[in-house]
Amino acid sequence: MADRVTVIGWDGSPLTSAARSALSAATLVAGAAHHLALPEVPPTAERIRLGSLGLAARRIAGHRGTAVVFADGDPGFFGVVRTLRAPEHGLEVEVVPAVSSVAAAFARAGMPWDDAQVVVAHPRTLRRAVNVCRAHPKVAVLTSPGAGPAELALLLDGVHRTFVVCEELGTDREQVSVLTSDKAADHSWRDPNVVIVIGGAGQAPAADPGWLLGQSAAHSADRGWARPQTGEAEGEGESALLHAAQLARLGPRTGDLVWDIGTGSGGVAVDAAALGAAVIAVDAAPGARERVTAAARQRGVQLQFVAGRAPHVLENLPEPDVVRVGGGGAEVVAAVADRRPERIVSHASTRDEAEAIGRVLTEHGYDVECALLQAVGLDPRTWAEQDRSVVFLLAAQRPVTR
Repeated sequence: MADRVTVIGWDGSPLTSAARSALSAATLVAGAAHHLALPEVPPTAERIRLGSLGLAARRIAGHRGTAVVFADGDPGFFGVVRTLRAPEHGLEVEVVPAVSSVAAAFARAGMPWDDAQVVVAHPRTLRRAVNVCRAHPKVAVLTSPGAGPAELALLLDGVHRTFVVCEELGTDREQVSVLTSDKAADHSWRDPNVVIVIGGAGQAPAADPGWLLGQSAAHSADRGWARPQTGEAEGEGESALLHAAQLARLGPRTGDLVWDIGTGSGGVAVDAAALGAAVIAVDAAPGARERVTAAARQRGVQLQFVAGRAPHVLENLPEPDVVRVGGGGAEVVAAVADRRPERIVSHASTRDEAEAIGRVLTEHGYDVECALLQAVGLDPRTWAEQDRSVVFLLAAQRPVTR
């Protein structure tokens, strides 16, 4: 095992005395090509070009001597420290930090970033990173080859955002470009880069500072979700309590894309967005767009509205993680199930309709549960009955493959 492992963060500025001291004693140095080319790297040290962090960690663990590992920015922020400290390698490390790439990118843009979401995009996580960009007005994306600005822009098709692309931060080739997302796919970008994704129709940032990283102080002060609707009704049987049950079965979360088909006035869609998910609300009713966007604006969240009638309008939508089918019956449920989301929730006003929906879901290989929900609203002053709803709730989950 290595006698000593020092991880040095590098942001392009001159190395600190602690970093130079660790380098002078190093018998192994690992890093990217531009790290290994630094003049302070001892010419006699073994050099490892970082590719697979796991493979490099195993070689460092088997090294007899003193090792130094370079990383861009702060190596403890989505960096190599986590891999090196993994139990299977048994390495204890000392860290010499630097300014993180995210902090440097926002500094170049002259923007605060305590209200920003920060995500890492690899080819396997790119879709979830894009969903965060759909759902939040300010996101920093740490990119990788195959999951860079062009790929982000292509998957954001139809959603307008502004990109601040920071290429090769800290090097003499550093470049910052500001452009709209529809133009980003036409460029070739140099790695490594950070993309700040800005925009959307949420509330404007407040002048007062927030208190929690990644949360805007302007977020709605309203508490709770699945609250009783005011104004135009959601539709037959769609009470606030039904919405609560549907949300509980959907479980929308950050990184998910939710389809809300037959969104009505957008109650479920807005609540799902408030829980951190990206949302596409679908409805063909006149005036639905205005109602839904007004509800989202009032709640301080953003979502995408698509006008049209399912199932035809669903064909060009990006792949969903969870779906609520608020209208259209078994035909729409079948079209949704063909796209294989993790969860599907629907409801029916009659047993025959519920059986038809359940049969479609079962035939598509989903595990299905059904419950009969009855809600009776009462006036707490007189305890007189105000309204009553009876509905069949169907929730389906795609079996986990192991």
